[in-house]
Amino acid sequence: MATASASAVGKLSREEFRRQKDLDAARKAGTAPAALDEDGHAINPHIPQYISQAPWYLDNGQPSLSHQRRPKNEKDDASIDTWYDRGKKSGPAATKYRKGACENCGAMTHKKQDCLERPRKKGAKYTNKQIAADEIIQDLKIGYDAKRDRWNGYDPSEHQKIYEEYAAVDNARQKMREDQIDNQTTTDMAVVKKVAKVGKTGEGGGANDEFGSSDEEGEDEDKYADAADAVGQKLDTKTRITVRNLRIREDTAKYLINLDPDSAYYDPKTRSMRDAPDTSVRPEDALFAGDNFLRHSGDTNDIQKLQLYAWQSAARGNDVHINANPTQGEILHKQFNDKKEKLKDTTKSTILSRYGGEQYLEKVPKELLQGQTEHYVEYSQTGQVIKGMEPVKAKSKYDEDVFPGNHTSVWGSWYSKATGQWAFKCCHSTMIGSYCTGSAGIEAAAASSTANLLKIKPAPTPTSPPPPMEEKTREEKEDARVDQSVAFGKKRLGEEGMRIDREKLEKALREERKRKNAREDELDEEMNGDRKRKKGGNLGDKGYEVTEEEMEAYRMSRSTGEDPMANYVDEEL
Repeated sequence: MATASASAVGKLSREEFRRQKDLDAARKAGTAPAALDEDGHAINPHIPQYISQAPWYLDNGQPSLSHQRRPKNEKDDASIDTWYDRGKKSGPAATKYRKGACENCGAMTHKKQDCLERPRKKGAKYTNKQIAADEIIQDLKIGYDAKRDRWNGYDPSEHQKIYEEYAAVDNARQKMREDQIDNQTTTDMAVVKKVAKVGKTGEGGGANDEFGSSDEEGEDEDKYADAADAVGQKLDTKTRITVRNLRIREDTAKYLINLDPDSAYYDPKTRSMRDAPDTSVRPEDALFAGDNFLRHSGDTNDIQKLQLYAWQSAARGNDVHINANPTQGEILHKQFNDKKEKLKDTTKSTILSRYGGEQYLEKVPKELLQGQTEHYVEYSQTGQVIKGMEPVKAKSKYDEDVFPGNHTSVWGSWYSKATGQWAFKCCHSTMIGSYCTGSAGIEAAAASSTANLLKIKPAPTPTSPPPPMEEKTREEKEDARVDQSVAFGKKRLGEEGMRIDREKLEKALREERKRKNAREDELDEEMNGDRKRKKGGNLGDKGYEVTEEEMEAYRMSRSTGEDPMANYVDEEL
């Protein structure tokens, strides 16, 4: 019997298994002493292994048969008829509230949150009135059978109420039949014969079948009750064989739901129709949606997943069998699903932390996407609600249809293309807190616009033709060009009142051209030397001032490419 403890040690090697077999054969032949249990008693070697080997939760590692004996502690347990005395109180109630008692009723055996009495307006803690008695708390050691006895603690006197209820129903039925016979005025022969029969039995001292309990009618009711079949099965009382009956007589046959020959196939042998006979109706609303719909409802999918997990685990070498040990298989399957979900969440968080994009995974709830409801509303042709309640429009957190400042429209109802700002449509005011000025505001906004301010008046047309131009010499043209440039520069700088020496201007122009043609270092040396000769200082001397002729020469010789506004063209003009 050493095999009883082999499971605790682990898997035996080939040599140990062979020695174990030889020892068992020797014990059965009587050549080797029998195995002893923990009490020193010999164990019969001919006991089968499934009896002598203890289960894993009772195995102590030694050969023993204690797992086949009744535990000693069960003898001290209460009998199977022992149950709690419900509703019994322990003596009279207290007259004063005790510390630690229930604040509602004043009993010491429970707290306020466990109190079964109706909540009082003022509890016993504050009134010291109507303090409830303490309940009897019993500590019963109930055995295995007593815990699982569904009728344990049931009062047989409660069943008397059922008898009284049925008796009251029979009395009401009897009284109703008496009233019907008293009110009968028909001349039907069947009724006449029935009444005559009642009269004969009444004279003979027998029971009145019409006004009392009829034995014949009771026998018929019992006969029909015995012949009635339970829903879903047909019991033959002679052969005691349960025959499959997949539907009752009131149900519509599966093959009559849709008479189209191209619809779902009906197997007459097994009375099964796997597909839905009418595919135009939703399975939830259909009278019969097919056997596959019923097969995939309830816990069927969970059991299939559990069976698939057991097969896959067994293929990988794990000892999982849902039929041999269903509890172990279900626990392992639950642990596997938890680890799988945790691994999926870890992988998802790792990818999101590295690459981002969590905002794209957020989905709108399916209830909001579909927006379906079972609330029925019926409208007329004009759009008015005839039946049902009109759905309430979603309200905004902002105030709607509010026009402050005498405005007739909301801010943002008009957009100005010129300024690119939102404004009120009623007055074209871009200030949200402004007061409405109406059409006057619109005219003022149009008059102060940029396009209106940049409008240029057209030059007046000359009334008389200009005098003919006379030909000028080259020197006169040069002088005119210089005068024009000087005048242009003065007009631009606002210096028309100042006079410029022509000789100094021509000299300044020659110096400016020379400065531009020469190199930068030579130009600096020449400019420093000239200024030292002229003013006796250098460029850094604060007493040196640029003359008007030099400034005008610089403006005249400056190229238009250096001007940042040379190529500017105003598109609005």
